[in-house]
Amino acid sequence: MSLSIHQLAVSTLARALDNLKAVLEKAKRHAEEHKIGESAFINARLYPDMFPLAKQVQIATDQARGGAARLSGAEPPSFEDNEKTFDELIARIERTVEYMRGLDARAFDGAATREIVRPVGGKPHKFTDVNYLTQYMLPNVYFHVTTAYDILRHNGVKLGKADYLGALD
Repeated sequence: MSLSIHQLAVSTLARALDNLKAVLEKAKRHAEEHKIGESAFINARLYPDMFPLAKQVQIATDQARGGAARLSGAEPPSFEDNEKTFDELIARIERTVEYMRGLDARAFDGAATREIVRPVGGKPHKFTDVNYLTQYMLPNVYFHVTTAYDILRHNGVKLGKADYLGALD
């Protein structure tokens, strides 16, 4: 059985974002139970030169949504980066996953002949479909999803590997 670009991009990243959504929901409950203002988590970062939680979620969703669109030959929709609460970040994830799952799987069939140009290190870099997906898109999304998880775990939210992986089929 071979996997399509659509399956690898949409199914894989939608799952990662669904798991991130569950992690954010758990963090929201933690904040409520411990009477901690959400902004303490939303603005938290692992190190001063790293992005805060909100930006990690925004970048993860941008990379997933934009990457899936580009692989399908579409222009990705833009979302404003203005989330300040867990509910707003969760809604952003839901919009992203809904958009990705709404892309026509057949539109990905032409991805093998598409050249995708993205800035890397401030310079344009040309990718093939598979290289874009495996060397750029997947690593970027997983980096930011993992960093969001790490920020919350570092700040006391009781998370474990099962939260990151989600329910296994």
